[in-house]
Amino acid sequence: MIATRVCQRFKKVVNISNSKRVKVMFNSGKQEIKCYSSTISDSTRSKGFAHNYFRFTDYDCLGFDLDNTLARYKVGAMIEMEYDILANFLVDNKGYSAKHLLKPLDHNFIIKGLIVDDENGNLLRISGDGTIIQATHGTKILTQQEVKSYYPNLRWRATDLFAEDPLQTWNGPYSEKMRTLLDYYDVIVSLIFARAVNSIDEDNSDRKLYNIWPDLLAALQDMFTREHFQNEKGKYFAEIKANPHTYYYKCSNHLIRWLNDLKAKGKILFLITGSYVDFATHTASHTIGENWRDMFDIVISYAKKPGFFTDHKDFISLDGFKEGEALKIDDLKLGGIYTQGNWNDLKTFLETHSKLSNPRFLYIGDNLVQDIYTPHVYAGCDTVTVCEELEAEGVYGHEKWHPDEQFLCSTVWGSYFKSKDTGQMTNWYDIMKKHSKFFVPSLEYVATFPVDHQFKIDIY
Repeated sequence: MIATRVCQRFKKVVNISNSKRVKVMFNSGKQEIKCYSSTISDSTRSKGFAHNYFRFTDYDCLGFDLDNTLARYKVGAMIEMEYDILANFLVDNKGYSAKHLLKPLDHNFIIKGLIVDDENGNLLRISGDGTIIQATHGTKILTQQEVKSYYPNLRWRATDLFAEDPLQTWNGPYSEKMRTLLDYYDVIVSLIFARAVNSIDEDNSDRKLYNIWPDLLAALQDMFTREHFQNEKGKYFAEIKANPHTYYYKCSNHLIRWLNDLKAKGKILFLITGSYVDFATHTASHTIGENWRDMFDIVISYAKKPGFFTDHKDFISLDGFKEGEALKIDDLKLGGIYTQGNWNDLKTFLETHSKLSNPRFLYIGDNLVQDIYTPHVYAGCDTVTVCEELEAEGVYGHEKWHPDEQFLCSTVWGSYFKSKDTGQMTNWYDIMKKHSKFFVPSLEYVATFPVDHQFKIDIY
């Protein structure tokens, strides 16, 4: 998928001490960003990794996702635009009820990470071991007994497989039974799906099998098909191209300086994005800046994650925005930009150009399956999770603030990290804790600290 996030300009330069708690203020229009560091005593500082502490400069090759990581969207505006496009597509092209789908957006219902059970018309949340901890039928919240009527013992084979290994349901037969809504590109699908279920139930209250997902998939494909960026088809890319400042935040000078400081310390920086090169260029130019390519030693677009970390596809050359021929490792060049490819070959290429015999690798992203779980489990790469909900909810040492808090926090489902009713931690919390070295609300937050700052890990 595609993605991007919130970057701000500093109100003023602030000297950040490592020995005391410091508040840093950003200014972006009416928004005010507050960031906090934890107290770290000098005795905890050491070369290499420290227990319960994290430092970016302990790594030699640092990779970044683009959308929702380096580049940040104005999430509320993005979600509203996506809802309008998807809902109207289903009404105009698939015959769904305008009465239900064209109602005003209910931001209280949506939350990242819901699981779609298409056959039963349900939305689910699960714990780390796959237990179903919350569910709705359409927009109706189900009691535990009602949940058990669908899923005996609060278990479902599809979610059990997902809990064992999310890639088991990424493709194949179970991918047709369940879908996970992982980021701000598809988070709004939950409300559209639920309202579509409501409209079907209104005609006949008897339990039935639903088949809404194929229509939703057609709507998503119409919105995100990569060719539409160039051929001016579809509404999504046309809107973002026409009004980039409505949907993108410009990265702060401090984030740009932070990246340059990493490079100055001899770190290799690389970018791996699922966006095709034309849209990635548009996004990066409006967020990082026109010279965004200079930040990275190599750029991989249209990477097709999570398969990038598990498969062995060739890298493809580019002539402008047009794909060319398949390439071997020896054909890759520092400063180059390519599509597709695979982690093993990229790692070999980066090792060749590193000054170290055994460089340490880190990948930073927001999608918990594509950017965190898969690179850690299948590629043995350490990861850092970017999770805006940390600040939207004000948890794990972060002050509660976010300009789009109403779109990230749900009164229906409760916290992104745990069940509203039982307090059980969600599978997403479990993945973040097990498969990432560190959580951050944004790279803008990270950039308020010196590049070699040692962060205290406050996730338990």
